[in-house]
Amino acid sequence: MARDNADRLQFSLLFLAILALALGLALHAAGRPDAAIFAWQAGVLPVLAALLLEIFSSVRKGEVGLDIVAALSMTAALLFGETLAAAVVAVMYSGGTVLERFAEGRARQEMSALLSRVPRTATRHANGGLADVPLDLIEPGDLLLIHQGGIVPVDGDVESPQAILDKSALTGESMPVRVDRGQEAMSGSTNAGPPFDLRVRHRAADSTYAGIVRLVEAAQASKAPMARLADRYSLGFLAVTLVLSTLAWWFTGDPIRAVAVLVVATPCPLILAVPVALVAGLSRAAHFGVLVKGAKPLEALAGVSTLVLDKTGTLTDGRPQVVSIEPQNGMSEDEILYFAGALEQASRHPMARAIVAAARRQTLMLPVPEHVFERAGEGVSGTIDGRSVCVGGVAFVREQIGLTSAPSPILNIGTVVVALAIDGRMAGYITMADALRSGTAELIANLRRVGIGRILLATGDRQAVAQAVTAGLGLDAVCSDLSPDQKVRLILSERESGTVMMVGDGVNDAPALAAADIGVAMGARGAAASAEAADVVLLVDHLDRLLPGIEIAQSARHIAMESVIAGIGMSVAGMIAAALGYLSPVQGAVLQEIIDVAVILNTLRALRIDPRIGEPMRTAVPADVVRA
Repeated sequence: MARDNADRLQFSLLFLAILALALGLALHAAGRPDAAIFAWQAGVLPVLAALLLEIFSSVRKGEVGLDIVAALSMTAALLFGETLAAAVVAVMYSGGTVLERFAEGRARQEMSALLSRVPRTATRHANGGLADVPLDLIEPGDLLLIHQGGIVPVDGDVESPQAILDKSALTGESMPVRVDRGQEAMSGSTNAGPPFDLRVRHRAADSTYAGIVRLVEAAQASKAPMARLADRYSLGFLAVTLVLSTLAWWFTGDPIRAVAVLVVATPCPLILAVPVALVAGLSRAAHFGVLVKGAKPLEALAGVSTLVLDKTGTLTDGRPQVVSIEPQNGMSEDEILYFAGALEQASRHPMARAIVAAARRQTLMLPVPEHVFERAGEGVSGTIDGRSVCVGGVAFVREQIGLTSAPSPILNIGTVVVALAIDGRMAGYITMADALRSGTAELIANLRRVGIGRILLATGDRQAVAQAVTAGLGLDAVCSDLSPDQKVRLILSERESGTVMMVGDGVNDAPALAAADIGVAMGARGAAASAEAADVVLLVDHLDRLLPGIEIAQSARHIAMESVIAGIGMSVAGMIAAALGYLSPVQGAVLQEIIDVAVILNTLRALRIDPRIGEPMRTAVPADVVRA
């Protein structure tokens, strides 16, 4: 509401300034110069009053910007009778403000699009039929129908043979992806194929897209002032302006020369347009699944020199995966998955979920287990199709079937073995691991290409596991067995030599994320503490989003700096020409308007930043996981 009122005020000031300028020109042409002067003054004074109030508010906050030059130029022009020049500056300033607000709205379009896509209802299967219900009434375990073209309202598992999902609004991926039965469908995706059924995993408020929306709303509602690169040069530019105008008046005795210098020095849209490059960068980054919480973190992201990575959930997928199956006693791999997956439906352990998902990917129809007994963290026993089944850790399964001696499966570093027994006999082993994200080595190389000179791993895992996971990645250091406070000390130490970015996803990473110059949280559905502490949130669980985020930040900052240098440089050249008498106040105002329009159009190039981006990283290589 406050922004709408401010927009209406700016439009009203612009309309009044243009009307007064046009009316004054018409009166002057009709031979009524006194009435023309009165009309121009009537257009200038409201704009000047609004500008003085804004300057007063900024000074109270300790901010001194180039707005002062605009106020000086209008005031001086009025005092020395250059009312036409004052009217042109008023139109220029109010028009620049309106143009900036339009450009900022255009720059925020990707973030606004995320908010506009929030679904309000879902179609739920109930009593043999379908009913549209509010999202607040959806509970885990409900079965939803996702219509073609509809937005997936909550996180869940695909119950149909497959689904075709368009994730472009969240990830920037241009092509829809296939999600098979048992795999997760992320909320916020669009159904690009035929209707499919979705088994709800989380309530709407706890789903990925709800987390994204909360983060976007928080970023847009932030009351922190936007970074204004132009203001860094404001005091120096203001001093140059005053010196040139004073010298021009002193040596020529003509105050109009001083007025001309002040008018040319009014970089109105430059003051307003430079942040547009940064806002456009924020919006463009959101298009690629990178939510940056403001212009200041975007600037810092452009200058990162050291990257510190967490392991679990960052370099690795953070979820166990089935990597191999070793049948025993004549069983097949599908039979092992069938019995293990059916029984593990009764467990909520991450490994149990992974085994169930692997079985469903094989399109196995899993029966409901009976007589289930679970020993937390060790294993599950029960009945499947009338047969006694036990699945879990090797020691647990051997204990359940009374097996005292048997060949032990080979256990590589970073893997864990789940055993399966059927009717008192060992049936096979399932090897599981937390998978290293494929393409990590290429990503590390690309991160170095964009200017990150030092990349480290910081993990609480054992040294042997950390070394095995990172072998061949070419990291500068692998720091293992770290507690959260030791991670913080590592970050503070690295900050002494440059800007440090920390990437993590867990509650234990929150202190390190807060300590870094730039904290990056993996995935909007990650720990709330890490997302809150981070400056950047990767909206999807893909580490490769770092690359376009950094490239966009660097490009946006380059465009912003380019606008500062070009705008102020051309203004100084015009000021010198005005001081030497080559430009009148009116000519100077027109020249500055041309300069400012060119500058603001240049900043809008940030909306077309197109980083080089590959396919999202997938999981493939074994890493570390332990069944607790």
